[in-house]
Amino acid sequence: MTTETPISSNPEWSNPVWSVRDHPMWIDGVPVPSRSGQWRDVHNPARRETVIARVPAGTVEDADHAVTAARAAFPAWRALHFTGRAKALWAIADELEQRAEEFSRLTALDTGNALRTQARPETVSMVAMFRYFAGIAGEVKGTTLPAGDDQLQYTRLEPLGVVAAILPWNSPLLIAAFKVPAALAAGNTVILKAADDAPLTILLLAEVCNKHLPAGVLNALTGRGAVVGDALATHPGVDKVSFTGSTEVGRQVGAQAGGRLAHMSLELGGKNPSIVFPDVLDGGGESDVELMNGLLLASRFTRQGQSCTAGSRLYLHEDIFDEVVSRLTQKLGALTVGDPLDEATDMGAIINARQHAQISGFLDEGRATEGMKAVLGGDAPQSGPLTEGYYHVPTLFTGGKNEFHIAREEIFGPVLVAIPWREVDQVVSMANDTHYGLAAYVWSHNLDDALNTAHRVDAGWVQVNQGGGQMVGQSYGGYKQSGMGREVSLEGMLEGFTQTKQINVKLRPSGTRG
Repeated sequence: MTTETPISSNPEWSNPVWSVRDHPMWIDGVPVPSRSGQWRDVHNPARRETVIARVPAGTVEDADHAVTAARAAFPAWRALHFTGRAKALWAIADELEQRAEEFSRLTALDTGNALRTQARPETVSMVAMFRYFAGIAGEVKGTTLPAGDDQLQYTRLEPLGVVAAILPWNSPLLIAAFKVPAALAAGNTVILKAADDAPLTILLLAEVCNKHLPAGVLNALTGRGAVVGDALATHPGVDKVSFTGSTEVGRQVGAQAGGRLAHMSLELGGKNPSIVFPDVLDGGGESDVELMNGLLLASRFTRQGQSCTAGSRLYLHEDIFDEVVSRLTQKLGALTVGDPLDEATDMGAIINARQHAQISGFLDEGRATEGMKAVLGGDAPQSGPLTEGYYHVPTLFTGGKNEFHIAREEIFGPVLVAIPWREVDQVVSMANDTHYGLAAYVWSHNLDDALNTAHRVDAGWVQVNQGGGQMVGQSYGGYKQSGMGREVSLEGMLEGFTQTKQINVKLRPSGTRG
C-alpha cells in the first residue's frame, strides 16, 4: 500500500523563507518588473490554490528589452579569452554549491518534486554541469588544413550570438544547466524563459549568475509562453532557440524559429520502452534487487513520472511477466507519496490542476479498456491528506497491448503499462512502433542480447541494465519526433552553440616581399 505523509502539519509551511513575495526578472544585469506593471501568481503544487510568490507577467516589450541587452553584451563576451569565461562559470558553480540547499528546497516548493529523491540530485547535477563546461571552454577551437606552402587554411568555431533558452516546468534547473553553461562557455549570451508553473529557481539562478557575469550576458524572463516564448522564437535578434518541452509545443516553436531560418534545438516528448529479458532474474537474489531498483529509476516515479525519459512502456518477457509484475508492484507500492519538503517523501506532487486532470483521464481510459487491469493504483486519491494537493499514486497496468492509446501517448504521470513479449524481433518492433525516440532501457545479462537490442532500438539514449539519469558529458537528445540537436556534452556544445567559419589565406612565396 502506498504510504501517504500529511501536508498541513508539516512545519516547513510556516517557515518565513517561503513567505509570499515578488520575484523580479533579470535584464541587463539588474532585477526588473515587467514593463506592463502586471504580476502573475505562482502556486504550490502540494497545496491546491496556495500562492507562494509573484513573478512579472512578461510582455513582448520585455522580450525585446532582453534581446537588446543580450545583443549589446555579446561583442565583449565573445571577445573575452576562454579562460575568462571559464573563470566566471567556475565562480557561478561555487556559489551554486554553497547555496545548494536553498536551491533544492525552492525546487521542491516550486515544482512539487520531492526534496530527497529529486530536488537535491537536480541541484547537484546543475553544479556539475557548470563545472564541466567551465573545464571544456577551451575546446571551442578550429582546425588547420594542409594546403601547400602558398595557402593557410583554417577554421574558427564562433558563437552563434543570442540564445533564447525556453525551459519546462518538470526539472527547470537541470534543463537550464543543459543549456546555459554550454552556451556561455562558447561565447554566446543567453535569455532564459522560465516556465509559467515553475519560475522561481530560474530567477534565483539568474540572480547568482548575474553576480559573476557582465551585464546582459544572462537574462531571465517570466510570463506566458504564448507571449514571451513566441516573442523570443520570432525575434530577429535571437540567433538560436533552444527549447525543451512537449512535442506539440515544440512543433510550434520549431515553425516559428525555422520560418526565419534561425538555429534551433528541440528536446521534446518521449514514450520510452523498457525491455526486460528473462535472464535478469536469479530467484530472489541480488540481480532481482538491482532490476527492481533499476525499473523504479527508469519509471521516473520519484519525479511523478513527469519526465520525457520515463520508461513508461514496460515490455516483460512472458516467462518472467508475472514475477516481475508482482515484485515491481511491491516496490512501487512501498513508495511514500506526500509533502515534497518532507525528508521521508519518495514521490511528490503533480505540477498543476491541468496536468493532474490529464493524468486522471488516462487512468479512466486504462480502467475502461477491455483486458487492462490496474494491479496498483489506477485512480487519484479520493480522501486523506493527498487531496490537499495535486497528487497521484503509482499506477501499474497489465493486460496492455501496443496499439492501445494509453500505451502510445505520453502521459507525463506515474503510470506504467506492462506488455508481454516472446521473440526479440517482436519486442523490437513494438518498441520502435512510435513517433517518439528519446530514450530506451534494455535489461539482460547476455551481452549479445543486450547490445544487439540496444543497437536496434530507435532512440537517442539507450541505457543497459540501469535506469539512472543523465551523466555529465554524455550526448543527449532524441530521434524522430522526440527532437533535434544534442545537449549536455562537448559535442552538443560545439554542434549546438557554435558555427564554423572557414578562412583561406593566400601566402606570398619567400623572397617576394619587399
